[in-house]
Amino acid sequence: MSSPSTASLSPVSITDGLVTLGPEAVRLRTALDGVFSRWAATAGADDMLFPPLIKVADLARFDYFVNFPHLALAAAPVSPHSAQELPRHPAAPDSRLTPDQLNEAGLVLPSAACYNAYLSLVGSRLEQPVRITTIASCFRRESEYSGLRRLHGFTMREIIAVGDAETVRNHLGVHKELIGRFADHLGLKLTTDVATDPFFDSNGSRAVMQRLFPTKEEFLSECGLAIASVNYHRNFFGERADIQVAGEQAHTSCVAFGVERWLHVLAEHFHGDWAAAEDAVRSFGPAEEER
Repeated sequence: MSSPSTASLSPVSITDGLVTLGPEAVRLRTALDGVFSRWAATAGADDMLFPPLIKVADLARFDYFVNFPHLALAAAPVSPHSAQELPRHPAAPDSRLTPDQLNEAGLVLPSAACYNAYLSLVGSRLEQPVRITTIASCFRRESEYSGLRRLHGFTMREIIAVGDAETVRNHLGVHKELIGRFADHLGLKLTTDVATDPFFDSNGSRAVMQRLFPTKEEFLSECGLAIASVNYHRNFFGERADIQVAGEQAHTSCVAFGVERWLHVLAEHFHGDWAAAEDAVRSFGPAEEER
């Protein structure tokens, strides 16, 4: 049986916040992640892949359920005792599994890529700062979903630094410059704004510090969509994960890229010409990064 021509496949298909990327979008995605991965390699970041699920107890360590309960999606096992009542073909489009058909959930789908990186270092006594990069499928429960702008499941690339305060802040400064140069090369007009989603209790002393000394900046496209962020967590994750560097409690920072949001912005900017967008991304090489 012959395969359908790739020319007939849609670049993007989205239903209920779930996206399928066609060949053109996948090629652009690969080109984009090639740029971000090159920045990670230049920073000396080790490439790692982590489990697709996180234990409830591990996320509780980071006050996740205190601060982000509205985003959380649990991976609950189906109860074998409810087999006779489970949906069968043909099932209604809005079929659901009811609470009585599920067992207790000990695992959660991650809403960001960096949590597992800090968990992988729990109890570590590092001699010098380390950098990690990872790409992950992330999941968030949202009040509504909107094209590639806001998805149920999406891809996040992060470049993470663990070390002393100066090292992890410099990590952010370097990547802020790179994001700016990349945007200029692509012809994107990005602005920065201070975000208000700290990793800690909004009524606590750390949140007061967040307001006085912003710890997260987002890069916004002309339509107001955040496509990247730089995040300084101070010693929050170092404290909660008991990570020390050179005998001191670790500070952490991360640079995050929402890959599908980049696809949305580039598709709009290049008026739906995915090939032109890909060519522009691939033409951004080491020489352009150093200008």
